[in-house]
Amino acid sequence: MKNKRFAIVLDTDRCIDCKACTVACKAENNVPLGPDNYRNWVVTGKLRGSYPNLGQSFIPSQCQHCGNAPCEHVCPTKATTTNPDGIVHVDDDKCIGCKYCQTACPYNARYYNEETEAIDKCTFCTQRIYAVPAQLPACVETCPTKVRVFGDLNDPNSEVSLLLAKNPSKVLKPAMGTNPHLFYLD
Repeated sequence: MKNKRFAIVLDTDRCIDCKACTVACKAENNVPLGPDNYRNWVVTGKLRGSYPNLGQSFIPSQCQHCGNAPCEHVCPTKATTTNPDGIVHVDDDKCIGCKYCQTACPYNARYYNEETEAIDKCTFCTQRIYAVPAQLPACVETCPTKVRVFGDLNDPNSEVSLLLAKNPSKVLKPAMGTNPHLFYLD
C-alpha cells in the first residue's frame, strides 16, 4: 500500500439514517453491543423546508484519520500511530486505557472497549482493504444510498480524487489543524 493516502468522501445529502453503516461496522469489527461502543455513527442534522414539504439532514461520521492526529501526540505508550497510508491505528497490546487519546480527539471518534481493555476506533476496515482481492470498508460497501466513497487521495483517477476535484467540499473542525481525511461534499 506504499504511496497511497486513503480517504472517504461523504455526500450527506444521500444519507437516510438507515444505520446500515453502523450495523455493518459493528458486525465486521466485532464491536461490543451498546450505545457507547461505536466506530461510526450518524448525527441528526437540521430540519429544512416548511410543512408539508419538510426534509431532514443527517451527518455520518467516524474517525477522521487525521494527518496531524492529536490522539497520536498525547499517547504515552505510542499505542496510537499513523501508517504511511494515512490510517490511524491503536495497538491493543500497547494501549493502557488511559483515555488521553479519547480526550484529545476533537471528533469524539474513540471509545473504551471493555472486552479488549483498550481504546477502539475506525480503521477503515484494514482487514478488508488490505485483503487480496481488496474490499471496501464495511460502511462503504453496505450503504444503500452510497453516501461514502473510499479511495486513494494520491491517485488522481480514484473516485475520491475525482469527486473532490469536481465538487466543493469541507472537513469538520478545520480550525483544529488536524488535517482530516474525511471530506464532506458541500
